Amino acid sequence: MTLDDETNEFAALTASRRSTRAFTDQEIPAEVLDAILADATTAPSWSNTRAFRLALATGERAQRLREHYGRLFDEEVEALARKSADPEVPVPLPDGDYPVRKRYPEEVRPAQIEVAKRLYGIYGVERGDIEGRNRVNRRNVVAFDAPVMGFVFVHEDMLPWSAMDAGLMLQTLFLSAKSRGVDSCPVGILATWREPVDAEFEIPEHYRFITGFALGYADPEAPINAMKAPRPPIQLLDGK
Repeated sequence: MTLDDETNEFAALTASRRSTRAFTDQEIPAEVLDAILADATTAPSWSNTRAFRLALATGERAQRLREHYGRLFDEEVEALARKSADPEVPVPLPDGDYPVRKRYPEEVRPAQIEVAKRLYGIYGVERGDIEGRNRVNRRNVVAFDAPVMGFVFVHEDMLPWSAMDAGLMLQTLFLSAKSRGVDSCPVGILATWREPVDAEFEIPEHYRFITGFALGYADPEAPINAMKAPRPPIQLLDGK
């Protein structure tokens, strides 16, 4: 095997993994999911503490979660619509552990705006189309109907290292999945609310919900799955 990117199997694998936003209803076989999780254990960790926890939902549990998240999303959208006519209308506050909707720093906002333009453009949604944007965003909270919904929790007393370890684990998991023909997408918006996951899982004390993700098989007919976000080079700092 050469080190040329065109022939290097690992380079080809990493290049092939992209965020999937439309899945078929095909279930992931249990043995495939087990193998993916086994590979995820090979990710490095700070002092080998592995201070994160993972929850997976399939079948009826995943369906309950999709319904729960969808209901919370709809309630918020409806409250915001009423508030536009009457400022006194209360809007339910998210109960997540971290402010998912926090404004991006100005330095990185251009990248966020660029990917949003591409995504909404595929759906034909203009910037001022609030109803259209809500329709697209609702697809996120149901994890794009993926057969597996994942949820990641990190130990609050081990931050930021527990979050770093969780990220290393997730990338290993995603690449392992792709090597087995399984597609994925991180779904950070799920961490907006704790209520759905608290209703379905026994979450240990001191563990905070940091992100969700989706696993399944990409729908080859969905235009959104053709979207390719830019992959700029790593920015290296200059020496003094």
